[in-house]
Amino acid sequence: MKQILYIAAAVLTAGILTNCSLKGAEPLHAGAVVRDTLNGTPCCVYLPESYLKVPSDQVPSTKYPVLYLQHGMYGNEDDWTEQGMLMEIMDSLLQAGEVKEMVVIMPDNCPARPTSDEEKANAMTGEWERQFPQFMAEAEAKYPISSKPSERAIAGLSMGGFHTMHVSHHLHGQFAYVGLFSAAILPLEPNPIYDNWEEEVKEQMNTTKLYWIGIGKEDFLYGLNVEYRHWLEANHIEYTYYESAGGHTWDNWQDYVCRFLPKIFQ
Repeated sequence: MKQILYIAAAVLTAGILTNCSLKGAEPLHAGAVVRDTLNGTPCCVYLPESYLKVPSDQVPSTKYPVLYLQHGMYGNEDDWTEQGMLMEIMDSLLQAGEVKEMVVIMPDNCPARPTSDEEKANAMTGEWERQFPQFMAEAEAKYPISSKPSERAIAGLSMGGFHTMHVSHHLHGQFAYVGLFSAAILPLEPNPIYDNWEEEVKEQMNTTKLYWIGIGKEDFLYGLNVEYRHWLEANHIEYTYYESAGGHTWDNWQDYVCRFLPKIFQ
């Protein structure tokens, strides 16, 4: 078992996680988040409580659904646990019976980390999309997660929403559930991986059960998301849309993941 970074046992009290409508939740025992490296990429991995109960010398009999959850520009693999309260959200929704047990893999999805505005494009050049198949293969070899597309989801915020959009169409047919949270949409630089994105998005919808888009009215990416939704509608592509108040904030991203999680793997 990898080093456990966070265990939220008996820490949820009234008033926490109001975005999940869990005000007044009873204290609970949590799953755990471990730190790992997959295909050279640092990750945090949420493991559900039933997995933690399996003796270390035994192979789990369950293959869990998996959500690949990605951070935004200038973030890292800790963002969803430290700022997004992902572990507390997962445990609370599980306690309420609103989600299925799953593994959540939160990678550092920024192979070329930008240090200035001029270098932002380095984070969205297609390198992460190119690496993702091997990253996913190593995750499936190391953890008891399903390789079935129907039991795979991918989501992310801002730059991570951009990666979600482009990984999911580049690997069309591999993810039944896709979540774009305040997503950047179009590439800043040309790359062959992005060349056929329109046709690939159309193709991926043949196997996608949920294409979920969330954005705040004051988000600086709001206009781009409106344009993308118009394109989806013009091409008769179904999607689920949630519009919130506010902008590019963790309050919104917590809200979006709370709304997205109960809709996957059902």
